[in-house]
Amino acid sequence: MSRTVRALLRGLDRATLATALPPPPGGERGAAWPYASLVLVAVDHDLSPVLLLSDLAEHTKAISSDSRVSLLFDGTGGLDQPLTGARVTLLGRALRTTDERLGQRFLARHPDAAMYAGFKDFHFYRIALDRAHLVAGFGKIRWLDAADLLPGPAPAGLAESEAGIVSHMNQDHADALQLYAQKLLGLPGSDWRMTGIDAEGIDLRQAGRVARLPFDQPLTNAAEARKVLVSLVGRARAA
Repeated sequence: MSRTVRALLRGLDRATLATALPPPPGGERGAAWPYASLVLVAVDHDLSPVLLLSDLAEHTKAISSDSRVSLLFDGTGGLDQPLTGARVTLLGRALRTTDERLGQRFLARHPDAAMYAGFKDFHFYRIALDRAHLVAGFGKIRWLDAADLLPGPAPAGLAESEAGIVSHMNQDHADALQLYAQKLLGLPGSDWRMTGIDAEGIDLRQAGRVARLPFDQPLTNAAEARKVLVSLVGRARAA
């Protein structure tokens, strides 16, 4: 079931954020209200969600008083019977981060956010995961600890090399990215761009649409990325 969780987190670029909204002045004392809002999200190599939030937003005000949050990733879109589809709720704590790599990963996933990411009232947050609740359809329900979600050790050097790999593919191998999208994933249109690479696959984006291309086997180090990407081009041309 951890594979299903990873597929949901990697494959979606938005989620529902739930926070504990403090009561307004003069309101019921000691009572916090559950508050749900839509957020854009990127997921780091260790599956930690990354958010870009404004200090003026209600959910950010809630986080400042109680860092506990949950995030719902809904994979049921387009299904005739949505309750048969998979969705996962993550529980964790939202912590402000100044890690430039995390900011880069978020902006690669959501390039339009660069327009306001530099505003003084916007900050990046990393969700330190505690556990996940997966509902993968009727009767397929399970709690998973954060430590059980990953398939194995992080590939050596991949997180540090990611920005360079993504930039190289977008600038020098845009034709390969179109082959991935069109031939391997069966997606229409052109101008697909790569937004990320992790142990189990690559992330693509075309305007408001995102896609995920999984690898046959997880990478164990950054050096394997080139070989796998070249192999995928060959497979796409053969298709």
